[in-house]
Amino acid sequence: MRLLTGLILLAFPIAEIWLLIELGQRYGLWLLLYLVTIGLLGLQLIRDEKSLFSGRMMQTLSAGGSPIKAMFGSARNIIAGVLLILPGVITDIIAVILLLIPIKNSQLPNNKQPSSPYQAEPFQSERAANDDVIEGEFRRED
Repeated sequence: MRLLTGLILLAFPIAEIWLLIELGQRYGLWLLLYLVTIGLLGLQLIRDEKSLFSGRMMQTLSAGGSPIKAMFGSARNIIAGVLLILPGVITDIIAVILLLIPIKNSQLPNNKQPSSPYQAEPFQSERAANDDVIEGEFRRED
């Protein structure tokens, strides 16, 4: 297993360099323009995500949602931005695929529904519904 992992880690940069050389021979200056443009787009994606992260977290927490989805979305965008900055066509394809795949609630860890109405999310804005509770005032008389 270690040998296979090592071979994959060695084959990836070799394939990336080979593909860049082949595309460079065919398209020349257009490939350089493509790589610079995609790198700048990746940098802009990271900058935008950096500025939007805290606002997105505050909005999620104030709405009573779990911040895990916002954190996974931000991490996915930052990883895609780093992959876009790295020169290479294969990393660009992986970054685009990463950006196009939506994150569903079922793919997130700890995605479970409360088993009783007394259990609620820590930032949930609604109270748990319970028909056995009678609201009133208490006064002790001795």
